[in-house]
Amino acid sequence: MVFYLPENIETATILDELTPRQIVTELDKYVVGQDEAKRAVAVALRNRMRRQKLSPDLAEEILPKNIIMIGPTGVGKTEIARRLARLANSPFLKVEASRFTEVGYVGRDVESMIRDLIEISIDMVREEKIEEVAEKAEQNAEERLLDLLLPPPPPAPPRAEKTSPDDGHLAAMEQFKRTREKLRAQLREGKLDERQVELETRERSFPAFEIVSSQGIEEMDINIKDILPGLFGQRNKKRRMRVAEAMDYLIQEEENKLIDMDQVTRTAVERAEQSGIIFLDEIDKIAGRERGHGPDVSREGVQRDILPIVEGTTVNTRYGMVRTDHILFIAAGAFHVSKPADLIPELQGRFPIRVELRSLNVEDFIRILTEPKSALVKQYVALLETEGIKLSFTDDALEEVARFAATVNDQAENIGARRLHTIMEKLLDEISFEGPDLKKKHVRIDGAYVRKQLAEIVKDQDLSRYIL
Repeated sequence: MVFYLPENIETATILDELTPRQIVTELDKYVVGQDEAKRAVAVALRNRMRRQKLSPDLAEEILPKNIIMIGPTGVGKTEIARRLARLANSPFLKVEASRFTEVGYVGRDVESMIRDLIEISIDMVREEKIEEVAEKAEQNAEERLLDLLLPPPPPAPPRAEKTSPDDGHLAAMEQFKRTREKLRAQLREGKLDERQVELETRERSFPAFEIVSSQGIEEMDINIKDILPGLFGQRNKKRRMRVAEAMDYLIQEEENKLIDMDQVTRTAVERAEQSGIIFLDEIDKIAGRERGHGPDVSREGVQRDILPIVEGTTVNTRYGMVRTDHILFIAAGAFHVSKPADLIPELQGRFPIRVELRSLNVEDFIRILTEPKSALVKQYVALLETEGIKLSFTDDALEEVARFAATVNDQAENIGARRLHTIMEKLLDEISFEGPDLKKKHVRIDGAYVRKQLAEIVKDQDLSRYIL
């Protein structure tokens, strides 16, 4: 389950120092239990670090050991993979394998996952570059905005050599500098935010036509603007806007000037190739061989389409050819009906590591409610505190919530930790609705209150299927 975002980590230095045990410790901060799965991904990440220290020839031969996670929904499969990627500062893409079997689903093929990964990688690298140039961009934008607020005086007229400077011009320049510094101080304090300025902005003009290929518009890797640059010209337009809005626009414009997008693209493609992670969810939905006609006929075909990408191939993207040999693939599925052995043998061989994630019990639910930095209980306490309500939970209340969540998961669909969201919403529905009008601002939730709010719904199994 998603608990909270990790703090920024100096990955280049820290990752070299993180042992598999320490990687598991980091993952423990976000996902409760599932030690076997954490160990598997920790070793996979550590092997990636080890590979980077080898000679290029040997490193090229060492391929990642892809992983299949087996377990019901809501137990942490996706979150383990996502947290691992954030810890490693790796481009991460989650894709449902079953979407490639949907009837009428056209315009995308399995290679689109690589194109999507590249786009994510470019966004990551670009954000990093923006952080590097942020200070310089803000300085440049501030100077440009001050020029709009107080245009510089015209230059002094040329004078004969060896004559004294124009005292009047020098005085005007001194006055200009003093006024400019006063404006700078007011600008930084936000006192000029509502003032209007006229700014020259750039607008692109696009002709109204589309080009359709047999693959669909989304898979057109030809950038028409690059082929016909004169057709997509830029025109400048003067706009009046608030100073605060103009500052944001100018900062963005300066950032674009300071960033070398060619370098960003090269770095992003290399990062995706060497450290990208693709999470193939619902792989159990495409497991099995064709036994007849109908919607299931495409399952083996999808597996055979995915196979070369997992094995290692080259995919054509708008940024050039991208190799998939060293991308780490983590597949996941509940496997209630099928089993990993139902996958085609070639695809099975590309996922040598298999780990099973267990269902969550009452103790796990209690830990999920309280331990993470942004646990559910802490979220509701903070939300209601905005209304001046001091919300508190007793230990027996948390035990009851966890017990109800486990009971409903057993009786209805087992949706893992996601059940806690539904339980907590139902439990606090009355308090959330009446919150602004409550006269009693200290609300204590105990076990008796939990039983009163939830017992009848849980008893009525037909109703609980729809409500909980």
